[in-house]
Amino acid sequence: MSHQLIQYSYLQVLDFLTTLSFLVYGVQEANPVVRWFLEHSSSPILGLLLIKLLAVGLGILVWRLGHQRLLSRINILFAVVVVWNILAMIAGGMQLD
Repeated sequence: MSHQLIQYSYLQVLDFLTTLSFLVYGVQEANPVVRWFLEHSSSPILGLLLIKLLAVGLGILVWRLGHQRLLSRINILFAVVVVWNILAMIAGGMQLD
């Protein structure tokens, strides 16, 4: 298994956790595809878990097709998303005080 796929999977877990944190505090999901899964599943957590499992499946497909460079670029995108989510949580926490 490549480092890119491991990093991708790890970033998906971090995105799951940060998104879950937003949902707990009532923040609406910005991604319309993810939002659709959240609204049309039996529970938002199940919908979020399903979309993340699909994302990991797509990551595995990209890796198996030999597109490591694409996977590396997607990792950069998700790293930025996770950092953005964390910064938004910190900024939101500062406003609550």
